[in-house]
Amino acid sequence: MSDPLTQTPPSPATEKPYRHETVDLGEDLSGKRHTLDILKFGDPGARPKAYLQTALHADELPGMLIMRNLIERLSEMAEHGEITGEVVLVPTANPIGLSQLVGQYMQGRVEEGTHKNFNRAFPNLAEMVEEKIAGRLGDDPAENIDLIRAEMRKALDKEQSTTAFEKMQHTLISNACDADIALDLHADNHAILYLYANKRSWPEAKDLAAEIDARAVLLSGYSGDGSFDEACGGPWLLLSEKFPDVPIPQACLSSTLELRSNNDVSGAYARRDSEALLRFLQRRGCLKGDPGAMPRLLGDAIPIENMHRLTASIEGVVDYKLKPGDTVRKGDLIAEIIPAMGTPEEITSPLDGLIIALHDQTWAWPDKMIGKLVGSA
Repeated sequence: MSDPLTQTPPSPATEKPYRHETVDLGEDLSGKRHTLDILKFGDPGARPKAYLQTALHADELPGMLIMRNLIERLSEMAEHGEITGEVVLVPTANPIGLSQLVGQYMQGRVEEGTHKNFNRAFPNLAEMVEEKIAGRLGDDPAENIDLIRAEMRKALDKEQSTTAFEKMQHTLISNACDADIALDLHADNHAILYLYANKRSWPEAKDLAAEIDARAVLLSGYSGDGSFDEACGGPWLLLSEKFPDVPIPQACLSSTLELRSNNDVSGAYARRDSEALLRFLQRRGCLKGDPGAMPRLLGDAIPIENMHRLTASIEGVVDYKLKPGDTVRKGDLIAEIIPAMGTPEEITSPLDGLIIALHDQTWAWPDKMIGKLVGSA
């Protein structure tokens, strides 16, 4: 028996150019009640289907301004008949996290009380449908995609969710499971713009990376941690490995976009990034219009194993010598950890590469990650 989610259908009196669904998530652990808004542009079931969400880690904020711009621009395009596929937007994917205020700060990465990461433990859809599709797949890749998507939806419909956290995750993945494109907008601590993508989506995802001017693309397989983008794109990788004798394409381009940092929230960035995403959707056939010549790809795509975390081994103030976006050679000094007394620790680059992120809280302790860099080894 499925656990129905209370939805408020769009009022027939309104003339908005999108379908607006409001999902009642119920009460969180503190007793606060939450709802989740979902906006759907284009005809239901139209292809390609693109799903975009932001603020799943609720304290990562650049995507919220981008969504505001996308709603306005897509509304204009819908009124002119320029939506050819279906575009689903979730402007605030995590209302629970947004409500978690401690002192003067919002704590939106994990749930208070359980410490569960809001962007982990999404379901493994490949496991959920594996038995249902066994023996039913054929030589037609399009038919295989349709079958797998249908079984994903059925499996999710049977899932029960009791807490607001579970209902939120269930609603998000249920709306994205059959998407051709699933983009999760995040931000790092103090960073350049980069993205994560499924290794099976490359090099087809070059258009996304080029349009948003990503300085780096990190390619991964299936880690099993259940992040949202992995839950959307990972099943196609896993099922293709489980059933190697039948064609199962990578039917969903899923990606986590790290949109710089909260220090870079601005209307100018939001307009630039939203227009880039619209051009990407035009290239993919979701929208009418000419996106123009594709920009030059700024960064290399590398295995996620080639992302190196810089960590401290002592307690002290961090004195950064370089910044995100700087290139380094092996042995270059990136930072010093300066204790109140004693000898400072030098943090040097273990390879030739690119600094993609640094921690903006300049206080370190043993094993604290103070930065990330990517390189070829």
